[in-house]
Amino acid sequence: MTPVKQIIASLVFVYFETKKKAYIAMSTVFNNNLKTLGLLQVSKEQTEIINGPAYKEYIKILYLPAGYKLRVDFACYDTRQPTLFFISPNQYLELEAAGEESGYFIFYNRDFYCIQIHDQEVACDGLLFNNIRNMPKVELLENEIAFLGGLFKEMIEEFQLNDSSLEEMMRTYLKQLLIRATRSWKRQHLTHDVTDQQSDLEFFRKFTRLVEEHYKSKHTVADYADFLCMAPKTITHKFNRLRLPQPNEVIKNRIILEAKRLLVHTSLTAKEIAYELGYNDPAYFSRLFQTKTGESPSGFRANF
Repeated sequence: MTPVKQIIASLVFVYFETKKKAYIAMSTVFNNNLKTLGLLQVSKEQTEIINGPAYKEYIKILYLPAGYKLRVDFACYDTRQPTLFFISPNQYLELEAAGEESGYFIFYNRDFYCIQIHDQEVACDGLLFNNIRNMPKVELLENEIAFLGGLFKEMIEEFQLNDSSLEEMMRTYLKQLLIRATRSWKRQHLTHDVTDQQSDLEFFRKFTRLVEEHYKSKHTVADYADFLCMAPKTITHKFNRLRLPQPNEVIKNRIILEAKRLLVHTSLTAKEIAYELGYNDPAYFSRLFQTKTGESPSGFRANF
């Protein structure tokens, strides 16, 4: 084969491989009346696509075997065993390195499935997502790995079948994944005393959801005590029993996390960020940020 023909053959191969990958991607995405759910494989070749803007607006679930490295907001994670990661649309995800084995990437929007509306079905809001301790991962045991392997296989087969019941089947698979992962998360991150006391667990989730919803306007424990119809001291007592940081620290940590996101990912000034987060005194906000991070807002932005 002449050099010219070799080049042409190579270009044709690349073209059809690209078309093949595009077809695979298109054939594993459901879109209907603003509802979207997709399932893609994760590999070295796809890290740039996953890190790009196309999936920022979606709720994301990553299944990553050992050997992957990723950043969620300002925390870095290395997978030493198969691990699930749960990423909200307001979180920043960057897949920094891929392992030898392929993983899976699920993305969907709230129109397809909203965990707040369907909280009684999966009870994962405040645990897998919107978690005040910012622990978005679940490391998997052997039986869980086998279960998820079968689940992903069934999802792919369902996409290929493309039956009229595709939407409901995919929603069913997604709920199975969320329920199993929530059970595993509780086993890994909460003490047996907490998981045995359903009221304590529900308090943990409810406080988390309230902070996530109101942190821009409600900055004190007393504010959340009003929502919960209990005394601030009662909240502190429950946090001690759950072995959590003090509730005031939890609220401030959520505010500072959002401030960091805005400093790094937007061009807003420190004063504008202070107003965005409900502080009418930018100087007070800057002192709070300095106390919590050891840096001024401008210093954090410059050093990141």
